[in-house]
Amino acid sequence: MADSQNPPLLVAEEEEGGKGLSKKAAKKEALKAEKAMRRQQEEAAAAAAASLSLEADPLAGNYGDTPLADLQSKEVSGGGGRRSSRCRGVEGRGGPHPRPGTDDPSRRKEHGVRGSEADGLYCAVRRHRRSGARQPPDGEVCSGAQQRVDRRRPRHRHSSRSPHQRSITAGLGRHLSAFGQDTRLNYRVLDIRTPANQGIFRIQSQVGLMFRQFFLAENFVEIHTPKLIAGSSEGGSAVFKLEYKGQPACLAQSPQLHKQMSICGDFGRVFEIGPVFRAEDSYTHRHLCEFTGLDVEMEIKEHYFECKKELDAIAKQYPFKPLKYLRKTLNLTFQEGVQMLKEAGIEVDPLGDLNTESERKLGQLVLEKYDTEFYILHRYPLAVRPFYTMPCYEDPTYSNSFDVFIRGEEIISGAQRVHVPELLTARAEACGIDVKTISTYVDSFRYGAPPHGGFGVGLERVVMLFLALNNIRKTSLFPRDPMRLAP
Repeated sequence: MADSQNPPLLVAEEEEGGKGLSKKAAKKEALKAEKAMRRQQEEAAAAAAASLSLEADPLAGNYGDTPLADLQSKEVSGGGGRRSSRCRGVEGRGGPHPRPGTDDPSRRKEHGVRGSEADGLYCAVRRHRRSGARQPPDGEVCSGAQQRVDRRRPRHRHSSRSPHQRSITAGLGRHLSAFGQDTRLNYRVLDIRTPANQGIFRIQSQVGLMFRQFFLAENFVEIHTPKLIAGSSEGGSAVFKLEYKGQPACLAQSPQLHKQMSICGDFGRVFEIGPVFRAEDSYTHRHLCEFTGLDVEMEIKEHYFECKKELDAIAKQYPFKPLKYLRKTLNLTFQEGVQMLKEAGIEVDPLGDLNTESERKLGQLVLEKYDTEFYILHRYPLAVRPFYTMPCYEDPTYSNSFDVFIRGEEIISGAQRVHVPELLTARAEACGIDVKTISTYVDSFRYGAPPHGGFGVGLERVVMLFLALNNIRKTSLFPRDPMRLAP
């Protein structure tokens, strides 16, 4: 019947077409079945992981959405129990930080989270790059950071990898995720969660603590000086200027002026730990526009090397291991340092300052000749030191000043200070400083002042060199440099 109604040629074409369509349909059905099976396996694995994770995690109740009412402080019950670590989407110190609600396995696909990629910094940066935006929209970093679900995996697996690990895996044909310095600083809150950064800033905390304990034990008085001042405290143009209630002011480049005024006030020995601001356009691995200064000032009984004795004591107590150092700290004059550089074929201005390259080279020469990475260079040319530096008695071309070096980089700068108001005024004018802006500082010496000296230490730089890190931004919690004002 069908053959009589349809011509033979047409029937053959339909059969061939039918066979062709059935092949395509079969391939599609096979792909669908494979995807469905894979999806079921992933969901089953995710559900199993979630159940295991929740059973093993005593703080599992801290994940996900928490009603605001539960987060607000209530009347103390009097039970005296331990402090709760419960907060919105946070496990507690050192724990995972999932996005609220993403602990539910059914929502993981919705938020694009996979266990193997659920690292805070990795997810945030990956999503940000995928979006193509230059700056993350509001909440983007937070939401990306909190997509951390697989609690069994090591924390910050991607962001904690070392260059050595990446080079090894690259040789095996695998390429691991790597984050540059700028990316890490852009997502600093996430970056500091890594074990390495936790260690850096806990060490930094201990350095500050030991500095304070040491000088308190040596009968120094801790002071706190103003950071808004009328004039430059160091001279030069590297100062942040601002308007203060209709009059010009600036951010303190150091606590130097008020440290000396405190000595005039008969404190005898003072120190301060506080912020220091420098408006230098220095784009180097060791310069910041804001850093933490560890500053010391003390009366001098006979010679300004009394200040250096305090440094020797610090070096003995905290010998900067694994640095190479001598039991008795090496002291070189600036002229001796210049001569060593000249003998090595490096020409430097004998009355100028040493640049970064010259300092590093001198550090190498000192290590080769004296087998130490910790040394002091003193009697710098007066022209390269601040206006309040005392000229040298034997030769006023030089000064009673010193710098302390670790691994060829300066970490401490100190000197005897000028305490004679007439000489101080002349030195300030010679350095181009408007004496009117520092008149109260100069006048404080007119009531009588003892000979005194001191030094300043950059906390971030000390920690950087102590840990042999390659960039000072690694030791600044939220660094400020000429290009960075956030986060």
